[in-house]
Parts: sequence; C-alpha cells; structure tokens
Amino acid sequence: MSTTLWIIIAGAIATYLTRIGGHLVISRFENIHPRVEAGLNAVPAAVLTTLVAPAALGGGPAEWAALIVAGLVSLRGGLMAMFLAGAVVLVLARQFVG
Repeated sequence: MSTTLWIIIAGAIATYLTRIGGHLVISRFENIHPRVEAGLNAVPAAVLTTLVAPAALGGGPAEWAALIVAGLVSLRGGLMAMFLAGAVVLVLARQFVG
C-alpha cells in the first residue's frame, strides 16, 4: 500500500480513538459541571470558525459571496439550508466568476 493510504488509515484510527476516549472519560462522571458543559457546547462553533476563517481571510469573490449568502440564509433558515445555500453559491461563483 502507498504511504498516503497508511497516513489516511492512521489519521482515521487516531480520530476514532480520540472520540471514543473522550466519550469514555465523560461517561465516568455522574454530573458534569456547568462550566465544563458550556465549554463542550462551544466546541462546534470553534471548529466551524477554524474552517470558515481561512476562507474569509484568503478567499476571493466566490468565497465572499458564499459566506454572505450563507450568513443571510442562517438568519431565517436552518443549518442545512445555510450549508446548502453557501455550497451552491460557492460552486456557481467559482464556475462563472473565477
């Protein structure tokens, strides 16, 4: 097998062990402190920010258009509608704008 495939397999195993390890640690506690719970609830927003920030800072007109449309759709629509609208605008803008 190629080196790339081994790296992908190792990354998948590391990701799985990290997720299952976190679940096993948290499941040992009967009560979770409210601050810990608040911190865990903030993780998805932090991860989403790390994905969006590079596109916002280093992107061109297509990325900016997708971010603006996704932001506007998020004000009224749900999460899936926001992602779909942003993806559609990004694909179309990259196809036609450049």
